[in-house]
Amino acid sequence: MSSIKKLAGQTLWYGVPTIAVRFLGYALNILLFWWYEPSSTAGITQIYAAIPFLNILFTYGLETSYFRFIQDHDKTKVFNTFLTSTIITTVLFTGFLLWQAQAVAGLIDFADHPEYIRWMAWILFFDTLSVIPFAKLRQEGRPRMYAFIKASGIVVNVLLVLFFIGTCPKLYRENPESIWLSFYNPLIGIGYYIIANVVASIFTLLLLTKEFRGFRFAFDFALWKTVMKYSYPLIIVGLGGMINEMLSRLVYTRVLDLPRKEELHQLGIFGANYKVAVLITIFIQVFKMGAEPFFFNQSKEENAPRTYARVMKFFVIACAFMWLAIVVNLPIIMRFAYGSNAAAYGEGISIVPILAMGSVFLGIYYNLSVWYKLTNKTLTGAWITLAGAAITILLNIWWIPLFGYTGSAWATFACYAFMMIISYQLGQKHYRIPYASKKLIAYLVIVTLLYLIHQLFVYFLPQLWLGTAFGLLLLGVFAWFILLVERKEFQKMPVIGKYIK
Repeated sequence: MSSIKKLAGQTLWYGVPTIAVRFLGYALNILLFWWYEPSSTAGITQIYAAIPFLNILFTYGLETSYFRFIQDHDKTKVFNTFLTSTIITTVLFTGFLLWQAQAVAGLIDFADHPEYIRWMAWILFFDTLSVIPFAKLRQEGRPRMYAFIKASGIVVNVLLVLFFIGTCPKLYRENPESIWLSFYNPLIGIGYYIIANVVASIFTLLLLTKEFRGFRFAFDFALWKTVMKYSYPLIIVGLGGMINEMLSRLVYTRVLDLPRKEELHQLGIFGANYKVAVLITIFIQVFKMGAEPFFFNQSKEENAPRTYARVMKFFVIACAFMWLAIVVNLPIIMRFAYGSNAAAYGEGISIVPILAMGSVFLGIYYNLSVWYKLTNKTLTGAWITLAGAAITILLNIWWIPLFGYTGSAWATFACYAFMMIISYQLGQKHYRIPYASKKLIAYLVIVTLLYLIHQLFVYFLPQLWLGTAFGLLLLGVFAWFILLVERKEFQKMPVIGKYIK
């Protein structure tokens, strides 16, 4: 239990800034949804769908590889080689994006705003240079410093967005000669959302300056070749994962044959509801931050498989509870998130349960992927992800014209379900882990049935307060059931264990 306690502690510290990032990001998105109609936010949706794709190319699996190779190679040599490689490729990739900004803008169907691509390039530049220093903090078990730097960047981002998008437009209307408007251009408008991110990324890199001490521009080519053999399948995994997660929004207007305004309207609705659906990925990302180095560090322990199985159990329980909490409170979330535009954005609220369960499957897949990372079978992981990407592409092209964003939501669900199942089957052959599979499937089925019961209840009694109260009751029933079934496990947990008899 001590190992799981350590993972929980590190996950908490990694989680504080990650949760803050996502929730403040949601808060900023909420402001955009309150201030702008769906078609106006479509450009931001496209840019922030493209960034994760490019992040994979910019980092090319070096973060995960760092945790793998730091275990049995000289730490200084690994750090210098990885960071040198990152600096060289980041400069080249960023230069290419700046040069081809107009072409890239046209590729994502936003040729009117090539400046968005240039600003995005600088976000990628500074964020990529921060990757290895952040990995160093995680590998050395310094989550507090990690949390401080991440949180500081968040604060800068939020303040700048509130100033340029929330304050400056009003100030420009009332006092256009104000000194506070010296750096403000009203024509940029919602583009300041991206500019604020650029400044925050610069600020974050400056806070990491101490982690660059001792760095020498040195490159061990033999080590780098070995690393690339390990990491190039991770690039495929990452790109495939981003195709599965982001492709639907990038191609949405391409596969529809509707008036431009209607396409942008639907894309804005889809992007907004996707953000609500992936609230659950906040926990998944938090968990992943602590779990990745933890899994590698635990791999040499004799009882590692049992530890991985217990981690999976707690993970699925947490995801199931969060999924149920989101889907039974959708009316409240919709009113809070969309404000006066709730009717417009709320058209697509029905896709949230589908996408959220897909996110649960993705989180389980991340847990399962430990087998191919520990056995150096990353190429197999790449093939799984490519198969998932093929499913995503084909189903989106087929279903979006027929069912709109609902079809895209089901495509995401099908893709992640496939990846989860196939990874489990292969993993049990190559690195057997004693997962409580039947029990975990039962938990997911139970929360789905509770959601359907809730839907039936609100169909006959549509009052908001009654639906909310019944939803809380169902959450309590599920929590009681889990405590009853897993009582012995929870008794061993720190802090809460002493309260469970």
